[in-house]
Amino acid sequence: MNQAYGIVAVSAAVVATLVIGSTGLRISRTTSDFYVASRTVPPYLNAMAISGEYLSAASFLGIAGLVAAQGVEMLWFPVGYAAGYLVLLVFVAAPLRRSGAYTLPDFADSRLESRAARRVASVLVVGVGWLYLLPQLQGAGLTLGLVTGAPRWLGGVLVAVVVTLAVAAGGMRSITFVQAFQYCLKLTALLVPAVFLVLAWHGDPRPAGALDEPPTFRRHTQVTVETTVRIRIEAPLRAVVSGAVDGRGYDDGRLLLDAGVHEVRGGTTLRFAPDTPVPEREGGDGRRDGVSSWAAPLSGGRDDHPLYTTYGLIFATFLGTMGLPHVLVRFYTNPDGGAARRTTVIVLALVGGFYLLPPLYGLLGRIYAPDLLLTGTTDAAVLVLPERLVGGLGGDLLGALIAAGACAAFLSTASGLTLSVAGVLSQDVLPSLGVRRFRLATLLAVAVPVTVSVAASKLPVANAVGLAFAVAASSFCPLLLLGIWWRGLTAPGAIAGLLTGGGSALTAVALTIAGPLTGPLSDGWAHTLLAWPAVWSVPLGFLTMILVSLATRDRIPAGTEAVMARLHLPERPAGQDAPPTRRGVTTP
Repeated sequence: MNQAYGIVAVSAAVVATLVIGSTGLRISRTTSDFYVASRTVPPYLNAMAISGEYLSAASFLGIAGLVAAQGVEMLWFPVGYAAGYLVLLVFVAAPLRRSGAYTLPDFADSRLESRAARRVASVLVVGVGWLYLLPQLQGAGLTLGLVTGAPRWLGGVLVAVVVTLAVAAGGMRSITFVQAFQYCLKLTALLVPAVFLVLAWHGDPRPAGALDEPPTFRRHTQVTVETTVRIRIEAPLRAVVSGAVDGRGYDDGRLLLDAGVHEVRGGTTLRFAPDTPVPEREGGDGRRDGVSSWAAPLSGGRDDHPLYTTYGLIFATFLGTMGLPHVLVRFYTNPDGGAARRTTVIVLALVGGFYLLPPLYGLLGRIYAPDLLLTGTTDAAVLVLPERLVGGLGGDLLGALIAAGACAAFLSTASGLTLSVAGVLSQDVLPSLGVRRFRLATLLAVAVPVTVSVAASKLPVANAVGLAFAVAASSFCPLLLLGIWWRGLTAPGAIAGLLTGGGSALTAVALTIAGPLTGPLSDGWAHTLLAWPAVWSVPLGFLTMILVSLATRDRIPAGTEAVMARLHLPERPAGQDAPPTRRGVTTP
């Protein structure tokens, strides 16, 4: 990628974000402006903003990388990400808007009349937000590293600074316009290059088959391995090596690698001739990173129990959307429940259309950038394809456009996450409400994930987001569904379910992010259950809430009937006063 063009494109995306965000200094005056844009955002604008913040680095970069590396079974990621909004539309969108809350802890407080439930929800909102922020910072480091050659940590710091300035300037009102603009930029950044990439693929005199196993290098290819890896070779192949392989040093030495597993030291450069099969990379725990058949779902690969992992992914993505705090907070900005439903329908169309594009990049990445399979950097497939297929000035310009879109991807999602976490911190952690406290909370909201991002830098972007979805599905999905649709939910039941479901999923996620496990947790069902916890943690959260609530029926809040009526009855006519909820938040 041409660094000069890339730097200009990324700089333009950053400047546009700051300029649009700065409008909040003029139009945001009240606390309601900062938290929910005074509940005046129309459906079409809110839908674009939701799509902008939802389509994160995992969507823009990670899905293509997973499809390139692991095959068609990874298509469950875009299917689940989009289908989650259907569940949200049917069960949550309108009642949640009618609740009149600012945040998820507000909803828990007003529905259950419990400060303890509010505090537990607050902790989980912050945990999910920080967990989701990590892959955005990783995507920033990956993109800016390829574009400018800067170290990866610098990308995360830059995103943190830009997001802090944009969010603190105008809160929800200005971020709405920023995220709507960034959705348009992301869609353009994938759609326009995709047209030229498909034309180049169609015009290739010898197009490689995406289904070929294993993939092959189409031309003389040089691969530099940044960290020590183990590779598996099915048949002997030749390579020119500068570095260390299997403990022996080489300086531009020709080497015949026998079938089997070989260790390649970090910093080693391998050069392969055209039509050489791509060696298969093994994970640090001995599992194979590839799959036995790229086009065959459930064909094996890195997971011992592929059917279970598929259901784990489906549970997390289908049910996790309704528990993402940065998505839910946007429904509070709609004028009424009907507008919230219309917003969700538009989001389904916008998000569904976008998700048709990343799998195409994954397929082309497997054909034209197979070296990324060996280095383990398949998240970069979207960024390098214009140079590989188009080349020249056209490839540079298309690559710059994609770099700007990637920048918008992690900026928009990071902005929404920072906004939601800052809202909770300013209400439940800092001493008092107000705009000044909100701006201080914005700094706290980004400080922790920036610090942690270096330690978690090796986790694939889309996988990291999948873990955040699992925690959200296990905690807030039971709280919202039962809180909205079941009168029998009590505060002790909600707290027990949040701690049991969300806490168990968060523990499993923490163990997974920490790195390869040892002992009985390193293999078999134990490892799989921890890596994909949603299958058992979501039912556990529901069951705990229901059983504890049944055991504490005498603790059903006195105002439950009034709250349930407010959630499900149509809004009052315009101009009619509404009763206040807790913390001074009024319903429509």
